[in-house]
Amino acid sequence: MTAIEFQHHLAQQTKTLELFTRKFTSSYEESQDLVQETLLKALTYREKFKPDTNLKGWLYTIMKNTFINNYRKVQRSKTTFDNTDTSYFLHVEDKYTYNNPERNSNYNDLLEQIEKIKPEYKVPFELHTNGYKYEEIAEQLNIPIGTVKNRIFHARKEIQKRLSN
Repeated sequence: MTAIEFQHHLAQQTKTLELFTRKFTSSYEESQDLVQETLLKALTYREKFKPDTNLKGWLYTIMKNTFINNYRKVQRSKTTFDNTDTSYFLHVEDKYTYNNPERNSNYNDLLEQIEKIKPEYKVPFELHTNGYKYEEIAEQLNIPIGTVKNRIFHARKEIQKRLSN
């Protein structure tokens, strides 16, 4: 499928995508943003689309994942807004909190258990917890993506088992 044909097929799906956004948001602006972001990602990753497959389903998956990622990003970055003159204190480091993870025995126990797992599980697990994506880990370790997912899963299970004992 050529780039022009692909763009034509995308344009035909725009109305359907707009209707599908109602599943996620009732805000018109958010809906339009979601459609635009979905179309942009579809154009960016056009080479990943397999011809003779369901374009609408592929676009729905992109839209759903985009919405979930945006939702998680908003949840992580929630900040309390304070319009008072002292609002500059919102982003000042709190030096007086005594609940420091390094002092927390649970945190130390977790680190200790991570050190005890098998090295073939530990390396992918640590890379994943440091923010690397499965594809990046697979490429770096030169192993299949399924193996990476499997090792991370088994690392979690092993740590959970050790912590519950």
